[in-house]
Formats: sequence, C-alpha cells, structure tokens
Amino acid sequence: MPGVGLYIHIPFCRSKCAYCAFNSRACAGAPPPAYLEALRLELTRVAAGWAADRVFTSIFIGGGTPTIYPGADLAGLLAECRRLLRFGEDPEITVETNPNTVTAESLSALAAAGVNRLSIGVQSFSDPVLAASGRSHSAAQAVAAVALAREVGFVNLNLDLIYGLPSQTLAAWRESLGTALGLSPEHLALYELSVEPDTPFAEREARGELLLPGDDSLAEMEAVAQEMLAAHGFRRYEISNFARPGSECRHNLNYWHNGPYLGLGAGAVSSFDGLRLKNLEDPEAYGARIRSGRPAFQEGEALSLAASFRESVIMGLRLLDGVSLTDLRQRYGLDPGTYYGETLTRLKDRGLIGMDGERLWLTDQALPVANQVLSELV
Repeated sequence: MPGVGLYIHIPFCRSKCAYCAFNSRACAGAPPPAYLEALRLELTRVAAGWAADRVFTSIFIGGGTPTIYPGADLAGLLAECRRLLRFGEDPEITVETNPNTVTAESLSALAAAGVNRLSIGVQSFSDPVLAASGRSHSAAQAVAAVALAREVGFVNLNLDLIYGLPSQTLAAWRESLGTALGLSPEHLALYELSVEPDTPFAEREARGELLLPGDDSLAEMEAVAQEMLAAHGFRRYEISNFARPGSECRHNLNYWHNGPYLGLGAGAVSSFDGLRLKNLEDPEAYGARIRSGRPAFQEGEALSLAASFRESVIMGLRLLDGVSLTDLRQRYGLDPGTYYGETLTRLKDRGLIGMDGERLWLTDQALPVANQVLSELV
C-alpha cells in the first residue's frame, strides 16, 4: 500500500495579495481558535475511518499563512497528527510561512514539533515589485526571516518567487534571484504570474490598468533563472521547482506521481481509492459543518480508470524525468501510445514530447508552453 501525504489548510493571512486566487482571507487580528479546533475534530474522525490503516509519509501545512497562528498552536496540531495517524520513518513535515509572521519563538516551537522543512513565501526581493503586488512585507524582512530560520536550526528551506509581476524588469528579477541564491536555500519554487479570475489583478487587467512584462520578457526571465540556478548547483526537477540534490519536496512529488493524499481544513482536497473530495471553502461554514458531526466535504468525484490514467500522465509530465510507461501499464493496464494515438504522435513530431521504451517526458522545447501541451492530453 503506497504512502499517503497529509495536507492541512490554514486559510488566513495578514492581508490578501492582489494576484491571489487561493482559498485565503485577510485576518488583521488574532486568527480564530475555533478553526484549529475544527481541524482537530476532522482529524479525529478521519483517523478512525479511512486513515486508520494508512501510513503517512509527509505533512504539509499550507495556506494562507499558517504561521499567523502561534507556533505552539501549530505544534499542538502536529502532535495530534502524530498521535492519531501512523507515520513512516522520517516523514517530511513542511510549514509555509510569510516573512512578516516569522518569530524566533514560533520557529523554535515548530522545530521542536518535528517540522523539518520551511517554505517561505518571498515572491520578490524588490520593494517596488512587492508593493505593486500587494505584498505586506519588505525585502529586508524576507532576508531577516531566512536568517532567523537558519539561527533556529532549519536546514531545509524553500523560497517561493514569482516572475512576470507588475513593474518587474529583467534586472529586478535577476537581482531577486541573486539575493535568493546568496541566502543558500535548498529549494526554490519559481512561478510565472497567472492573472486569475475574481482577483484585484483581474479587475485591473479588465480596465486596462495592469501593466505586465510581455512574452519576450517572460522568456528572458525564465532563461536567466535556469542559467543562474544551474550555475549554483540547482536541478530543475519539475516545471516550477528547483532543488539541490536530495532536497526535492517529497510531499509534492507524491502529488505529481498522482499518489494518495488526505486534505484537512476549509477547501482542502483529498484523493484516494479513485475518489476525490473537496471540503467547504468558507472557514466558518466548514467549522459549523464539522461541529454538527457531518463530513466537511461539499464536492465528490469518482474518477474512471481512464480519467485517473490521464491525470497520472499529465501530473507525471510536470516532472523533468517524465512518467514511467511501466508504472502506467502496471497501474492502469493502459499504454500512452495506444491510448492517445495520433495526438501523441503529433506532439512527438513537433518535438514537444519525448518517448522511449521506458519513459514519456516533455522536451526542453515544450517546457515554456507546458500548459498548452498538457491540455492536449487531458
């Protein structure tokens, strides 16, 4: 039986970024204790049910900004996870944080609770770019957060950066990358900005007020990132993720291999045994549902064999190593060449897909247009 990833969602932030389409909301004061209590209730129920005989290999507490809660509160939640669920040896435990919620006390509590990977949402080391994006921290705070994490003893750090932001020049992007590399993280996640519906950025774009770097600038930014990171010993192992050898995110690798995972919290998604469930997104409605004794999910989908196969192909192709044909055949009894037929042949002829007797992968030519290529295999 494969290992399982556990995701816990904290939907609160100090402020909502102008580009953010995640299930998060601004919380200027103290975050509600009732939400953590609802998480514990949900955890208790699933631990006695589906999760009772499963072995978990990772925990990822994301958001939002989980460290909006005191470290001691998150440590208590992790202790409940350890008490109620079975874990394999040396599970990867990640907590996301933003620079303006980092304190020595909070980080020390997390480290003592077994957190062995910290992911810091920096996005940029340029103050003008941060301000134009609605971020609520400065570049100096981001540098200080990394230094503090090291002082506390974290040896596995990820930094998130975004390119294609308003007022972001190639020079500013290069400078941000240089600052990030100078801090010697073990992992970097580099995301191209996507303007999502129902965000302030989308509203500004509709009014013609959002000035973003053009396609040529984005291509230059991506090329500069690959060159600089490779020179510093980072390997691009997924479309948006770079790591030093051995520091790949195990929790996310489980997603990309379409492995089973359990999601707790408002809007969290679970996927196991061919079933996908999504919880209520509103934190208050989620809490009320949990306290009433009913399940938290509001949507459910039973994937057919073919749908699950396609999803495994698409997710696996996000990895630079691609997807194993042997694994696909053993898991689904289907072969990509036979299943996709002319579609796959056309992508191979255009130099976008590589395929040998063992693996299927996106070529270097395909990576800049990966979403378009993958959309043909849905």
